[in-house]
Amino acid sequence: MNSAPEIPFKHIAVEGVFRSRKTELANVLAPRIGGKVVLDNVGNPYLKDFYNEREGSAFLAQLVFLANRYNQQVRLLQRDLFVDRIICDYLFEKDKIYAYQTLSDDELLVYEKIYGILAERVPKPDLVIYLQVSLGSLTRRIAKEGDSVEKNISEKYLEDIVEAFDYFFFNYQGAPLLVVKADDIDFGREEDVLDLVDQIREMKKSSLYYVPQSYGGKGTKKG
Repeated sequence: MNSAPEIPFKHIAVEGVFRSRKTELANVLAPRIGGKVVLDNVGNPYLKDFYNEREGSAFLAQLVFLANRYNQQVRLLQRDLFVDRIICDYLFEKDKIYAYQTLSDDELLVYEKIYGILAERVPKPDLVIYLQVSLGSLTRRIAKEGDSVEKNISEKYLEDIVEAFDYFFFNYQGAPLLVVKADDIDFGREEDVLDLVDQIREMKKSSLYYVPQSYGGKGTKKG
């Protein structure tokens, strides 16, 4: 059943660390609530060098990600008037999470200046869904599904990224925020998806922490 008329949010961003299933969720939500999916799937020629820790590659990789996401987000401002809703599998602001984990202080000074100029033109979502996964779940998913590059990422870096995402979204106030405990949620299960759609429908302007039925719980208001 399409519940799009009941959901007021027109620009939804789905976020989480890599392997959090955010792209899968965006694709699953679109036919159920209506909307066009926008994916963060542009390539980055410096990413392999970054994971191989080549000097200067972190800064170059970060700038490519920033420019690509900026260009894609700005195009959303000229989106088709017949598109009722956009479901994006990333949040533009999350670019800074990785920047602060990988760049030197001098590089961050340059990055911040560029980011500040670009961010002014980026459209803001009116709902953000954060798929929160633990370090244990992330490492298990990488071991099972990850490519050769991901499997070479150090556990310390993974731990830092998980903590940085949690910290960022714990303090996020840019839009209504739905935090989903996503270690075991299965977007292939109709019950899990429909229950999540219900949580989206019930969202207001405050934040909500949602524990899926597989954990035996329901969403509760934060703070």
